Order: sequence, then C-alpha cells, then structure tokens
Amino acid sequence: MKRLLYLVVVLALVAVAYWAGARRGQQNAAGNLPRDTRRVLYYVDPMNPAHTSDKPGKAPCGMDMEPVYAEISLGAASGSELASLPAGTIKVSPEKQQLIGVRVATVENKSLAHNLRLLGKVATDETRIYRINATVDGWITMAKPVSAGTLVRKNETLAGFYSPEFLSAGQALLFALSSSDRVQKTGQETPGQQSQLAQFDINLKQYADALKNLGMGDLQLQEMIKTRKYMENVDITSPSDGFILQRNISDGQRFERGTELFRIADLSRVWILVDVFERDANLVHADQPVKIELPTQGKRCTAAVSKTLPQFDNVSRTLKLRLEADNPEFALKPDMFVDVELPLNLAETVVVPAEAVLDAGLRQTVFVDRGNGYFEPRRVHLGSRAGDQVQVAQGLSPGERIVVSGNFLLDSESRMKLAAAGVQSASVIDLVCGMTVTMAKATAAKRVSDYQGKTYYFCNDGCKEEFDAEPGKFVPAANPK
Repeated sequence: MKRLLYLVVVLALVAVAYWAGARRGQQNAAGNLPRDTRRVLYYVDPMNPAHTSDKPGKAPCGMDMEPVYAEISLGAASGSELASLPAGTIKVSPEKQQLIGVRVATVENKSLAHNLRLLGKVATDETRIYRINATVDGWITMAKPVSAGTLVRKNETLAGFYSPEFLSAGQALLFALSSSDRVQKTGQETPGQQSQLAQFDINLKQYADALKNLGMGDLQLQEMIKTRKYMENVDITSPSDGFILQRNISDGQRFERGTELFRIADLSRVWILVDVFERDANLVHADQPVKIELPTQGKRCTAAVSKTLPQFDNVSRTLKLRLEADNPEFALKPDMFVDVELPLNLAETVVVPAEAVLDAGLRQTVFVDRGNGYFEPRRVHLGSRAGDQVQVAQGLSPGERIVVSGNFLLDSESRMKLAAAGVQSASVIDLVCGMTVTMAKATAAKRVSDYQGKTYYFCNDGCKEEFDAEPGKFVPAANPK
C-alpha cells in the first residue's frame, strides 16, 4: 500500500512539471517575456578586446563574440559622472560587490614596529685576539700540554725556549744589580753620590727593558731580580685569559724571529655578524638592543648594535651588521650560528594592508573607493614592509578608503574597460570622401561594409551607398607579388 501511494505522488509531480514547462514555452512563443531592449554597439572578442565586429559570430579563439551595449551595469556610467574621474574608473553595483567579495578599509597614518628574524654568525672580537710572536731566534725547550681550544689564564706558562741573545742582556742586569747592592743609601749622600745612584736606577731599567723586548715576561723578570740568578730558559706566558686558537710549537723545535708561536682569543665578549638588506639597515641605530637565541641549547642573551659602520658584501649584496654580546659562560663560540631578533621601528607615515596593493613589478596599484560604487585605480609608490602592512610613500592620503579584497577582479574589469575605450576611440579613413571616421560611431550607425574579407567604415550613409555600388573603384588593386 505504501509503495502504491509513493508511486502516485511521483507521477503527480512529473505531471505538474510537464504542465509548467509547456506553459512557459507558450509564453515565450507569444512574446510575453520581457526582452533585452539595450542597444548593441558592436561585438567584441572576449580574449582580445581589440578585435571587434558589427555582427555576432565566433571569435578566432573559438568563443562567441560578446555584445557591447550602450550602457552596461559594470564598468560604465553616464558621461557627466565619469567626467571628473580618472581613466579606468569602474562602477560596481552593491550586489556585484558582495558577489566578488569587495572589502574596503580606511587608510591610516601610523608608525610600525616589526621584529626582523635573521640568522647570525658568531665571530671573534678582533680587538681581543692576541698573537705571541718570537722576537729572537731560538729553540723550544719545554712545551706544556695545551692545544687549540684550551682555556688559559693570564700569565700562565705555555712553553719555554732558549736563545743566546738573552745571555748578554741577563748578565748586564745581574752586574747592575750587584753594583747597586754595594752602594748603601744613608740619606746624607753628596750631590755626586746622588747622581751615581740615579745612574744605577737608569741602568737597571735599561737592562730590564732589554729583556722585555727580547720576550721575557714581567713575572720571570721580577723573579730574576729577586733571586739575583740568571735564567737560561725564557717562559712563554699568556697575555690574557682566553682560548688558544693556534699552537705552532713542539719540543725541540727551532724558530726564527717573527714566527707566530701562539694565537689566543678572549671570548668573554664576541661579535655576531648579520646580513641585512640596505632598506632595513637604515632603520638600525647604534647601541640598539637585540635578542640572541641559541636554538640547540635553549639559551638567550642580549647583544647591542656596534657603533662601527656596516660593511657591504658584494656577493650577497647585503650589509654586514655587527652586534656585540657579552659571553661570560662561553656559550657563544666562533663560527656558531644563532637566531637574531632585530626590532625595527618604522617612521610614521601612510600605512595600508599589503593585500590591497597589486604589484606588477615596476608598477604598484590600489583601488580607491570614490563612493556610489565607483572605484578608481591609482598608482602608488611603496616604502618599507612590516609583516602584512606596507608603507605608501606617495599616492594616498590618510582617511581615503581603498579596496583590500576583491581588487584583482576590479583590476581585470578596469583593464578591459581601458582596452575597450581604446577600441572605441580608434579611427580610420573613409575611402569615399577621405574624412576621418571613428570606428565605434560608424559601427553604432551601421555605416560599415565588408569587402574581400576586410571591414570599411564611412562617415555618412551616402558614402556607404556609393561604396556598396562599386567597391572595386575605391579599394586599391592587390599587389601581384
């Protein structure tokens, strides 16, 4: 019983649909439906607006030629309305704005703050690198078990060497000390004795400086003065706390004057080099704090922008920005990569969303809402970009409303309108009378004739009738070649 009832309902719906379709067909046949009364100016190729025709048909691309009416709802308006608007301005109804997703926003004048994340490389502070060079020829007599990467302290003995040049200088110092010891100061010396004592002090300083210049350290020199004993081996000591970068000695090695024996770097303060584009480097100032992060160690620290000018790298076409950071725990090591968070504060200026700008490379365009559904394409010049915001150096004023969504479709319609306007303003020569004829006006007035696959335009009906009567008279003969 239920199946029978279901079948009856389906048959009834089919009958109603058939009756409605038949009635609609009768109305169409009787001409009761409203017809499109708009006047067609010409037909245009949808893929090539420059190709037009006064008759419908197929375009070279295979698509149907589209009619261009005297008035269209999108992209057209009355002459008085568009008289004060720039070329390319289009009009979009509220319904179509909602359909294509047009959304507008107000242009603001404000400053932007942006954190620029970059990759930095740790480098040794060049002012904290110490090179221990040999000042005389000699031989290594003792080498401590220190190598590259070893942490050493100031005045720590690294090695010892022998040089015969120390023999005469050391003996001269001991002789001067012995002579000074034989003279006892009583406080009642005559002027001659005072002059002699002063000369002893000068000689002592002269011989001590000679040993220093040959490479003896202050501690070993003071020990020699204290014990009054000559020391054959001279100690090589560290001039500062730091890590050994290079060791160029071994036991029994002979070296010459000027040979680099050790290279030591103080890593308590290091440099961090960052590649920054020129437009961003101009926003950075000296002593600006910068956050440093070591992603593999989970540590963070703070660095400061150096006062030295950034150096230009002609390979990467960037500026080498130098940051200086304290490194008390030696977590930052040379050639290590770190994450740098550089805060940039942009000057106050006109700012718009980046999605509102149509960037064609050499040309940037935004669509300005002129009210009543009119949208004007306007060329702008951009400044710096911070995230999803971009500065506009020229072209917009605060308070104007611009399109931030759906502007791509508006741009397509604007370009089509400009192309169509170019076609409408195109002109040719009337072959009968020789006058200049606007193609759009001749097409609208149906003063157009086709002959041998080409279209000809005329300024009046008389010229068209004369051409149609004898077209070969006005068309030049084809070149046999």
